[in-house]
This record gives sequence, C-alpha cells and structure tokens, in this order.
Amino acid sequence: MEFSFSGNLVDVHLREIYAARISVFQGKIASIDRTPNPVNATAGFIMPGFVDSHIHIESSMLLPCEFAKVAVNHGTVATVSDPHEIANVCGLDGVELMLRNASKTKFKFCFGAPACVPATVFETAGAKLDAGETAKLLSDPRIGYLSEMMDFPGVLNDDPEVAAKIKAALDLGKPVDGHAPGLRGDQAAKYIAAGITTDHECFTREEAIDKINAGCKIAIREGSAARNFDALQTLIDEHPDACMLCSDDKHPDELLLGHINKLVARAVAAGSDLMNVLTVACVNPVNHYELGVGLLRVGDPADFIVVDNLSSFNVAATYLDGELVSENGQSLLTVPKPETVNKFAATPFDAQQLAIKAESSNIRVMEAIDGQLITNGLTRPCRIEDGMAIADVENDILKIVVCNRYAAAEPSVAFVTGFGLKSGAIASSVAHDSHNIVAVGTNDDDLAAAINAVIEQQGGLSVSKSGTTDVLPLPVAGLMSTGSCREVGEKYGVLNQKVKAMGTTLGAPYMTLSFMALLVIPSLKISDKGLFDVDLFDFVPLFV
Repeated sequence: MEFSFSGNLVDVHLREIYAARISVFQGKIASIDRTPNPVNATAGFIMPGFVDSHIHIESSMLLPCEFAKVAVNHGTVATVSDPHEIANVCGLDGVELMLRNASKTKFKFCFGAPACVPATVFETAGAKLDAGETAKLLSDPRIGYLSEMMDFPGVLNDDPEVAAKIKAALDLGKPVDGHAPGLRGDQAAKYIAAGITTDHECFTREEAIDKINAGCKIAIREGSAARNFDALQTLIDEHPDACMLCSDDKHPDELLLGHINKLVARAVAAGSDLMNVLTVACVNPVNHYELGVGLLRVGDPADFIVVDNLSSFNVAATYLDGELVSENGQSLLTVPKPETVNKFAATPFDAQQLAIKAESSNIRVMEAIDGQLITNGLTRPCRIEDGMAIADVENDILKIVVCNRYAAAEPSVAFVTGFGLKSGAIASSVAHDSHNIVAVGTNDDDLAAAINAVIEQQGGLSVSKSGTTDVLPLPVAGLMSTGSCREVGEKYGVLNQKVKAMGTTLGAPYMTLSFMALLVIPSLKISDKGLFDVDLFDFVPLFV
C-alpha cells in the first residue's frame, strides 16, 4: 500500500512544526519532505501517536481487542500492558488468553511478565508464578518486560526469588518496572539500583524527584481511581526525558471519553512546553521499552495520528502501519469472537456469616480516599447492638467484606469509612490483586445479596438495596466482559448512578472498592484472611 498526504508535521525530534508531505510505502514512512507552504492550522497536525506507559487492560473490563478498538479513537497507538490481574486469577492460562486476543488486532500491545503472582502471601490467589515460570515467560518474544515489582521489601532485603526474577529480565535485556509507593531517599536508591527502571506509584513531587535522581523514569499516573497528574505535572518540563504518562487502570465509561490525549491537553493547558509533553506522551515509552512503534521518522512504521489543533488534540485520524484504523471518532478495527477463562469456586453466603461479635468499644477503621490508592488506618468507637458490632451509617463507618473466590471459606469482615453510603451495598470480583470478592455495605442483608449476585454470575459488579439487586457480569476471569466498550460502559454507568443515589460522593466507587484489598499500598487494607497493616506488613486485630 502506497499513499502520501500533506499537512503540518509536529516534529518532536527537531522540536519544530512545519508544512510537509509524507509518503508511506508498505506500512513504513518512505519519505518526509518539507514544503515551502506556511503552517496552516486548518490543514491539521500530523504527530506521533500516544502511548499508555503502564496499564492493566483488565481494569477496562474489556478484552484487548475491544480496548484497542476504542483507544485508537483517542489517538492511542500502543500500551505497555501488565497482565498481572488475570495472572493472579488464572496464571499462565490467563496471560496466554490476553496474548492470543491481542494478536488479532493491529494495535500495538507490549505485555509484561507479571512479577508478583501472588502479590503477597497474606491473601488467597488463584495462581503462583515462581522465578522459573517467570523466566520462561520472559523468554517469550511476545513479552517485552518484567512487570511491576510490587515486592519492594523483597528487593530491599535481597530476597533470592525476587532477585532471580529481576536477573532473568536483565539477562534478556528487558526492562523491569517498579512499584514502590512512598519509597524515598536511600531506600528508593537501593530499590532502583537493583535494576528497577520505572515507577508509576509516586503521589508527591518530592518522591518522584528522589527516584529520578536515582536513575528511574516516572510514569505520571491519572486513572479512574488513582489521580496523581496534578501533583506531578511540573515534572514534564523539569525532567522531560525522565517521564511518561499512564493510566494504570481505566474504566470503560471513562475510556469512551478519552485516554492519554486528555492528559496531553491538560498538560498543555497548564503551561507545559508542547514538545516536552509529546516527548513524554509519545517518544519516551517507545524508546524505553523498545516498542515497535513509529515516531514519524523515515523508515519507521507508519504509526501516527492527525489532530485538528494543538490544544484539545481532537483526533481526526489514527494510522497503524500505514493503515487507517480510526477516522473522526469511528474505529475501523474489528473485534474477534471472544473466548473466556475463569476460576471461581465460592459458594453463596448467608447474612449471619457477616455478623461480628463486639470484643471492645473501639475498632480499627480503613479510610478510603477519593482519587487515591492509599488508605489511612483510624481508630473509632464501635457501634454495638445486642453485643454485635454493626455499621454506623450516620458516621460513615460501614462494613467491608472480602470473600475467598477460589474456595468455600468464611468471609473476612471489618469496617471502612469514606464510601458514604446511606443505604444498600456494593460488591465486586475486581479486587486487586488477588481478585477475591470485596463488598461494602450498610447492612448484612444487602451485603449478602450483593456478594451472592457476584458469585451467581461467576464474577461481576453488583449493587443491592432492600431486596433489589443489579449486576454487571464479568465472565472472563471475573474481570472482563465479552461485550463492547459502549455496552459495558453504559451498564457500568447505570450501576455507578445507583451507588451515587445511595449516598456515595466517591468519583469512582467501584474502582475505589477494588483497591481496598491491595495489600502492597499503605496503610490499612483487608484480605480474605483478615485486616492488614501495610506499614507493619502483618495482620492486626479489628478491635483495639
């Protein structure tokens, strides 16, 4: 296929914008010729496509091909994708499903080998990948890097299993992603010196600077739950060669509205230099991960986008290997027939199984924070009725439950604040990182109903109130739907609105819920085995 067209070329390498004629032959850029014409804003701007430098495709609740179909409408041409979520549920079978599905689209996925399956030994997961299995996966040419090394204590303490995984990646010349929230100073330097090359967990500029100074690249994250862009945005101009942009987790309703293009527009509106922004959003991930993605140079794959302006970055067209894959917001990518894989053995719950006998008048309470993965650990008075500790709705102290999805077992029950529900309950089988069932509610009957709806569907999101329950099924590992982004996004939006009508002020209540069992993010979390203090890295009793 051969074609050419003219427009305003945004040359990030030369840091210039000029009128040019670009020729494409057999999927590659054959020539770029400057023309004597002045830059004409009405002619559109040709520029490299956007790259999400760290994302879990599973969190979109879509299979890779369906994710790609929507992402190209926003000018995204590639992602650096960690299949950690499905690996924790289904092991290598889950990773293979993602690779097979992704191979059926022109979109450029770079999948990693999950580094921490399970994430910790303090929760029940569906699989375990040891150093040998991780090394074998890394040797697969379809795998581009070692995914986020969440076990930063293992790195700092020279754990031999952790060290073996990192060495396997480095021996193959593949980068190692980091995950070390809050780590600073000498500890951050030691962690990075072990071979870690990126981190997407920074939530303060000071933390990011420490890691950059130690030789690490920072992926500035703005997802559906964790929103760190405002805190880190100044790094784009301060350290343009050491930053990338990522979403980490992107729910389908937000994906319909935008992706990395929204962050690019925000950065430019905030005053960041355009070429620095595009370096961060387009160039750095391609170079760091050695992606097979073109950057508008002669000989490169013809991967690029055309936008109508350099402020809102409305995408008029997206090309992959010289093929038009999106035009004026309409994707031209096709989606194959989906396949599923799952692991679900939980049995229905009775409300009485969620009862807690009061052992004292004070309890530990998790505090959920809107827009953050971190939680606080608080001590609060316990509301007691008939000798049982119950939810205190007036003071926003609700019950939180985690149920083992891989076997019939008694649930783990504690308390949480920050959700703001005045009635009902919500539940989800998307619960990072082991993806047991997590639920929050105002009373045991609605909690049991919400949990049982997820069990009945073998995975999904649910909301229950006064005997009425609604559910979004997620049949692929309890994480993803087989439907379209619009179908899933609309159903997800309906659930979100029902939850907000029940009183929550959280921007993304289900996404926030999904991180309440994430034991590698401070400070107080809960697993199917109990209440967990991340700072102590050990279980703690509910009653104080």
